[in-house]
Amino acid sequence: MKSTTFLALFLLSAIISHLPSSTADDDLVDAEGNLVENGGTYYLLPHIWAHGGGIETAKTGNEPCPLTVVRSPNEVSKGEPIRISSQFLSLFIPRGSLVALGFANPPSCAASPWWTVVDSPQGPAVKLSQQKLPEKDILVFKFEKVSHSNIHVYKLLYCQHDEEDVKCDQYIGIHRDRNGNRRLVVTEENPLELVLLKAKSETASSH
Repeated sequence: MKSTTFLALFLLSAIISHLPSSTADDDLVDAEGNLVENGGTYYLLPHIWAHGGGIETAKTGNEPCPLTVVRSPNEVSKGEPIRISSQFLSLFIPRGSLVALGFANPPSCAASPWWTVVDSPQGPAVKLSQQKLPEKDILVFKFEKVSHSNIHVYKLLYCQHDEEDVKCDQYIGIHRDRNGNRRLVVTEENPLELVLLKAKSETASSH
C-alpha cells in the first residue's frame, strides 16, 4: 500500500512539474506557444514561406510503398501529422530529451511508424522501416532552438548512440534527388528550421 501511494505521489509531482503555466527558453514549444505534448501529433513546417510544405512520405527506388521521409513540394501542404514521443513518463517533452518521430498514419508496408536513419547513395537518410526497430534506433532525434529567432523555431539534431554516451553533432537537412524529391538526410550544413503546429485529433488518429 505504501509503495502504491509513493508511486502515485511521484507521478503526480512529475505531472505538476510539467504543467504549461509558463515556459522557459529551452522548453519545446509549438507555434501557438504551448508546451509540446509527449505523444502528441504535430505538423513539422518550414518557418519561412516558399521553402516547401510539411513532412510526408514518398516512394523512391524499389520501395513497395512510400518509405522515404521527404518535405512536400507543395507550399500550402501541411504534410502528414507526426507523433513526437520521449522515453520519459511525462505529459510534455522534457527539455533537451531525445525523441522518436513517427507518422500518425504510416503507409501500409511500414512495420513501424517511427523514423530511423539508414545509409543511402545520398548519405544517411531518414526512412521508415519494413522491420521492427529497437528503441535505440528510433530515439535518435533532438530539437534545438534557433537562437536568432524571436519565435519558436527549431533545428532537428540527429543523435548517435555508443556504448557510453549519445553524440548529437549532426543535423537533419534536405537533399533534392534527380526526381525532385526533397529527402530528409543527415547533414552538417543547412539544417532544416521548423515550427511545430498542433494537429487536430480527427486528422491525427493512429491506425
